[in-house]
Amino acid sequence: MIREVPQEVIVVEGKADTQRLQVTFGPEVKTIETNGSEISLATLEEIAQAQRLFGVIVLTDPDFQGERIRRLVQAHVPDVAHAYIKREEGRGRHASDSLGIEHASPEAIRGALANRITPQVQGVAGESFTTADLQALGLVGSASAASRRQYIAEYFHIGPVNGKQLKRKLERYQISYQAVCEALEKGGYHVNKS
Repeated sequence: MIREVPQEVIVVEGKADTQRLQVTFGPEVKTIETNGSEISLATLEEIAQAQRLFGVIVLTDPDFQGERIRRLVQAHVPDVAHAYIKREEGRGRHASDSLGIEHASPEAIRGALANRITPQVQGVAGESFTTADLQALGLVGSASAASRRQYIAEYFHIGPVNGKQLKRKLERYQISYQAVCEALEKGGYHVNKS
C-alpha cells in the first residue's frame, strides 16, 4: 500500500477530492481537478503536460460521470494510469451524500493507487474477447454473471463494469482469457474448460 506522497499527479473531479487526498498524503500531493464532468480542453492539455513531466493517475468517482471523465482523459492522453475505488468505498455516511472519492477512507485511496493499472498503448495487440468467451466464463448470460463480473473487476482493480465494459477493459488492460480463468477459480467460481 502507498504510504508516501505519490510522485504522479492525480486527476480528480473536484476540490473535495483534492482535500481528501491532502488528508491522506499531506499538502504536497499534486492534483488536477476536472471540475466535474465538464472537462475543458485546457484541463486536458494540463493533464497531458503533467503526464510528460510526472506521470498521471486518474482517480475519479465510481459512477457514470467518473467513467466519462476517464474516457475523455484516456482519449487525449492514452498512457495515463487508472486507479479505482469500489462503489461501497465511495459512499458517504448519509443517504443524501453523493458517491465519490471525497468519502473514501485513506486506506481505500492508498489501496487504489497501489493497484493502479495502465491501458495498453496503441499498436500493441491485446487478447480479444468475444461474447462467447464471456458466456463461457459465466460473465454474461448466467444467473451469477453480475457477481462474477464484480469479482473480476475487483480482482484486477478495473472499476465497476457491465458486460460490454468488462470486455473493453479486459482488452484495454491486456488481461488474458487464462488470467480471468485463474482468477475465477481462485474466487471459488466454477470454470468450464472444455
